[in-house]
Amino acid sequence: MRFGGGSAPVDWLVVGLGNPGAKYDGTPHNVGFQVAQALVARWDLGGQKKKWAGLYADGRTMPGGPRVGVLLPQTYMNESGRAAGPARGALKVPLDRVVAIHDEIDLKFGDVRTRLGGGLAGHNGLKSLKAGFASSDFQRVRIGVGRPDSTDPEIVAAYVLGAWRQSTPEVEALVDEACAAVEQIIEHAAEPG
Repeated sequence: MRFGGGSAPVDWLVVGLGNPGAKYDGTPHNVGFQVAQALVARWDLGGQKKKWAGLYADGRTMPGGPRVGVLLPQTYMNESGRAAGPARGALKVPLDRVVAIHDEIDLKFGDVRTRLGGGLAGHNGLKSLKAGFASSDFQRVRIGVGRPDSTDPEIVAAYVLGAWRQSTPEVEALVDEACAAVEQIIEHAAEPG
């Protein structure tokens, strides 16, 4: 498959899930934002601009590489589809070329998994994306943040919305691994076959 020269403005749309505002920075629930911002820097996409109820940057992953758009919805996570749906429509990105990056409490810290489509596991950000895209058949990078020893919704919310319990180097390694997972999805799609 060859990238470039298509009619769509970008080949891929990467959507980092998180909540806007400084009070959510540095929390497990915002790891999707952390990874998306790391990719913007890694791919040297430049400054993000306000667009589609989010912060958006685009460019190429490398010279001659695929064109990517990176969106950080500035709605709350449970309304991410309000930003991502219109962005996908305007950018004309096929659904299987949308990559959502999100926290996953049902995976232990440090576990990063990818998949196309599937269930939503009660994740409100994914539910909103499904509503915004009218389908759940988009790519996911699921980032394990672990869960507390409780199913009490208030305890779980305090866990994901509180500060990381892991060290900064451990979180940075997790973000790097998730960035690599996004790149692998994009690169794998470019391979002939």
